[in-house]
Amino acid sequence: MPLFIINDDITKLKVDAIVNAANNSLLGGGGVDGCIHRAAGPELLKECKTLNGCETGDAKITKGYKLPAKYVIHTVGPIWRGGKNGEEKLLTSCYNRSLHLAIENKCESIAFPMISAGVYGYPKYEAMQVAKKTINNFLDKLEDDIDVYLVLFGNDISGFFDIEDGLNDYLIDSVPNLFGYTSYGVSGLSMAGAVVNYLCKSASDKISQSTSKKIANLGEVLNSPDESFSSMVMRKIKESGMNEVACYKAANVNKQIFSKIRSSAGESDIENYRPTKSTAMSFALALRLPLNESKELLEKAGYAFSRSDKADIIVEYCIENRIYDVLRVNEILFSYKQPILGSKCH
Repeated sequence: MPLFIINDDITKLKVDAIVNAANNSLLGGGGVDGCIHRAAGPELLKECKTLNGCETGDAKITKGYKLPAKYVIHTVGPIWRGGKNGEEKLLTSCYNRSLHLAIENKCESIAFPMISAGVYGYPKYEAMQVAKKTINNFLDKLEDDIDVYLVLFGNDISGFFDIEDGLNDYLIDSVPNLFGYTSYGVSGLSMAGAVVNYLCKSASDKISQSTSKKIANLGEVLNSPDESFSSMVMRKIKESGMNEVACYKAANVNKQIFSKIRSSAGESDIENYRPTKSTAMSFALALRLPLNESKELLEKAGYAFSRSDKADIIVEYCIENRIYDVLRVNEILFSYKQPILGSKCH
């Protein structure tokens, strides 16, 4: 039941349901509302006329018609009036009601725009925090799996993230010689000079201890394989005292992936379950492993941190600086147009 932040056109997403930031009439409007109505065709407006509008904070569902999505869930967000008029409660209700409707209609994936963060004036950063908090709280209590997407659109994503909070040691202006571009023009959302210093460590610091071991006899090694990725994950969960469900949710992966890890733990076959690199890094973060153990976990999965890969550099630096929140790491990756961590359910 992962949560992903993506940059895309919500009307083109192949998900079970997309959420429309509608007005009280449900009869179309500007922004994402108008785009969804135009993409769905006139049948959507015809069905919406039968719904008798929608209260602020509530949600109603229709078919998707010409959209790739099966359903459109229409929700009416609050207009920002300074923050002391119940705006947060109403915005929270928008996300909760939409998610409940998705589950009631057996949706396995749902995509949200940033509700109220446009012409309704809700401050972008606060709107993002409400969205993440509400969705995560909902998913924490949910037994079913559902992929949830928060969809931003276009190059201007300034204001949605306050990455500098707690990360001032490595977030300053862009480092074009390292990343080759300025990420989406977001103020303060660039890796700091500290990253450059970090990348300039001696070569000996970059080499994993485990990779320096000499292999004397190939047959002997093959007959006695090292601890597998799955076994190490299960061992680390036990050592940390962490709940298994809490662990895979913290890793932003679904329970099907974790079931594969659990079932293959302890297997002696060297060809047992192999995760994606994204999943391996996600569990390193979820388990709050130090960098040396994170490298070991990736190695057991058949991977390594690469100094020629921007995403690897960001994740490695986050681990080095004890930034273990996968969603927060994903915000940094997203701001640099890098693949985010986690695994989709469907």
